[in-house]
Amino acid sequence: MEQRVNDTLSPYRTFSRAEWASLRQDTPMTLTGGEVARLRSLNDRLDIAEVEDIYLPLSRLLSMYVAATQNLFRAQQGFLGTEDVKMPYVIGVGGSVAVGKSTTARVLEALLARWPNTPKVELVTTDGFLYPNAVLEREGLMERKGFPESYDLPALLHFLSEVKAGHRPARAPVYSHIVYDVMPNHWVDISQADILIVEGLNVLQAAVPPKDGNAIPFVSDFFDFSVYIDADEDMLRRWYVDRFLTLRETAFRDPMSYFHRYSQLSDEAACETATSIWTRINLVNLHENILPTRQRADLILKKGANHTVEEVSLRRL
Repeated sequence: MEQRVNDTLSPYRTFSRAEWASLRQDTPMTLTGGEVARLRSLNDRLDIAEVEDIYLPLSRLLSMYVAATQNLFRAQQGFLGTEDVKMPYVIGVGGSVAVGKSTTARVLEALLARWPNTPKVELVTTDGFLYPNAVLEREGLMERKGFPESYDLPALLHFLSEVKAGHRPARAPVYSHIVYDVMPNHWVDISQADILIVEGLNVLQAAVPPKDGNAIPFVSDFFDFSVYIDADEDMLRRWYVDRFLTLRETAFRDPMSYFHRYSQLSDEAACETATSIWTRINLVNLHENILPTRQRADLILKKGANHTVEEVSLRRL
C-alpha cells in the first residue's frame, strides 16, 4: 500500500476506500440486501457495497482486537491468581448529528453477532441518559440538548461501571425520538453481553484533568475500541436539512411527535427552520464538543458527499 507523506507524522495510518476494502480478505458477508436496508437510518446511504468495503474489514479487525483482549484478560487472571468473570468488550461510536452514527452502530451490531462463535452483542445509545425535558426546561438547557451538560453523566458512568464490573443486569434508560424525551420506567437490560456498542454524540469527550491528580472517569475510559464518523460541515448541514424535510413528511405528522408543529411548514420555511436549528445548536455543539474528540478515536471513518466512506484512518498501536 502507498504510504502517504503525512502518515509518518500522524498517530494514524490512513487508507483509501479501495485499500481498506482489500483488508476484508475472506471475511464472509453474513447480511442479506433486505437486512442491510433495514439497518439504514433515515436519509443515510447503506448498501451491500458499503458493508463489504468498509464494515467487513472493520469486523475482521475487531475480531482480532477482541481475541487479543480476551488473551490479555486470561494472562492477567493467571498473574493475579483470580477467577474474575470476563467483561464485555465495549465499542464506542461517536460523531456529529446526521453523520450516520446509528447506522454504523447497527451494522456493527448485526455483523459482530454473526461471527462463527455467535457472541451476544448489545447496543445502547446515550440518548437515554439525557436529563428528562422537565429537568432541561427547569435548568434552561433545552437549547443545549445534546451538549455534555444535558446528560446525566453520573448515571451513564454508573451504568458503564456496572457493565465492566460484570453486574447483571446493568440497566440503561430508553429515549423516544417521537416524544423527544426519556421514557419513564422504560429500560434496556444488559446482561451477559460479550460485546457492548455505545453510540452517542459526546462519547469520546474528555474533561480537563484535575489539578490534585484524583481520578475523574470519562465515558471513553470504559471503551476497548472507538469509532468516530467524520464528514465536512457543509455536508453535515445538508444531511441534517434533508433529514428534517423527510421527517416533516413522516414522523412529524404523528400528533404525538414533539415536532408535530413543523409538519405543516412549507419547503422554504422548513429549510429555514432546519438551517437555524443546525447553526444555532448542532454546529455549535460540533465545534465546541464533538469535533475536538475526533483524534481520540481508534478509527475514523471519513464520509464523502454521497454519505459513503471514502477514507479510513486507524490509530497505530
